[in-house]
Amino acid sequence: MLRPWQLEIQLDPKSEKAIYLQIADAIIKDIHSGRLKAGDALPGSRNLAQLLNVNRNTVVEALNVLINEEWVVSRERKGIFVSAVLPSPGVKNRDLQPAAQKPDNPARYHIHFDDGHPDSKIAPIAELARAYRQIFNRKARWQMMGYADEYGDTDFRKAIVQMLNHQRGLDTNEHAICITRGSQMAMYLATQCLIEKGDYVIVENPGYKPAWQTVENAGAKLLPVNVDKDGLIIEEVIAHLRSRKKIKAIYTTPHRQYPTTVTLSLQRRLALVQLSNEYGFTIIEDDYDNEFCFGYRPVLPISSLPELKNYIYIGTMSKVVAPALRIGYLVSNKPGLIEKVGTLRRIIDVQGDTIMEQAVLQLIKDGTIKRHIRKATHHYKAKRDFTAALLEKQLGDKVSYTLPEGGLAFWINLKKETNWVQVLGKLEAKGIRIIPPDNYSIEIPINGLRLSYGSLSEEQLTEGITLLGKLL
Repeated sequence: MLRPWQLEIQLDPKSEKAIYLQIADAIIKDIHSGRLKAGDALPGSRNLAQLLNVNRNTVVEALNVLINEEWVVSRERKGIFVSAVLPSPGVKNRDLQPAAQKPDNPARYHIHFDDGHPDSKIAPIAELARAYRQIFNRKARWQMMGYADEYGDTDFRKAIVQMLNHQRGLDTNEHAICITRGSQMAMYLATQCLIEKGDYVIVENPGYKPAWQTVENAGAKLLPVNVDKDGLIIEEVIAHLRSRKKIKAIYTTPHRQYPTTVTLSLQRRLALVQLSNEYGFTIIEDDYDNEFCFGYRPVLPISSLPELKNYIYIGTMSKVVAPALRIGYLVSNKPGLIEKVGTLRRIIDVQGDTIMEQAVLQLIKDGTIKRHIRKATHHYKAKRDFTAALLEKQLGDKVSYTLPEGGLAFWINLKKETNWVQVLGKLEAKGIRIIPPDNYSIEIPINGLRLSYGSLSEEQLTEGITLLGKLL
């Protein structure tokens, strides 16, 4: 698509006016002058951020202001365009700007539809605390206060490896794994040790923005691939591979794709493995949501396929116990990668929480974790069914969705285009927080919503979904 508008925006970092408002007012000035005409397309938020050398979130805020004031309109999968009917000169509805444009204060929300957190109220906290005290008292305190292995406690690594091999079909050992402080740290270590500046990484779109930011921080550029009901679209992956770009990896969430919850089909998994072997790129598999399955057993990871030559597999214990428990892990069959990870880990963090690792290991050995997963699965299945009934009652004629077979969130597609600035603003005025849809997409906003239910009570779900139904 042609972008005839010549960018001439001068930003003043010393001005009292916020940068995003300077951007918005400069675009309004160009609309007034006729340099931007009705129907003209604006550059995408990522391109505009690069041209202005500002954070993309700043550009998104500016575009939200323009949409809210009706200077521009957002068209799904097409872009942002100057409105055909413009506001009266001088009219600025900035008092109606949603609270998201101001510094956020989580304490003011009494309902937060997060991206799929577990219910901390049912976590085995008492058992974990008891195990922690026992471990601390059982061993000599002076031994536990020294430095330990940067890869994690050996016995704990062996327990995670046994779980991965027996339950998820991997073929690995304790020398191919590093325990981390959560999956995001695992992603950081993986990308820093794998990626070089100028590389390209294929990512799912919509997808997981914190992972994208980690990839970009390592020096790579993103190549988006769309997702349909069977997961990422292989034809688009092939098109990128044939572009002669230096593609180092693909980041994927194939078990329950984030945010849409779809499962990558077996045919596409096999095709992806074949492409990885042929072109030499690494599959970074983030299995963030494996434990809670309501139907048949979970689909085995791509990394379990024996013919796959280059993989990095990332998982977490945070959903099993509690989000505050920052224990993740990284497994790889790439020669030399785990050694690089260990070296970097020692530089930035020296080691993990050895006492906590041994405490969780005790809960694995005595069956507490297994019993909790069984209990939690029944709990979340009942909550999923309750949420589905609410969605059908309050949003049945406005949205479409597929009942998730596991996990802690729904993906909802809206049947009509929605002014998310207004909807989110009205929800937040009532103390209800929903992650904005543009948090999931590259360039073009999507008209969909990830609605979590794991951490919310039935009363909170009822209030939040009922109000959402009235606003859509």
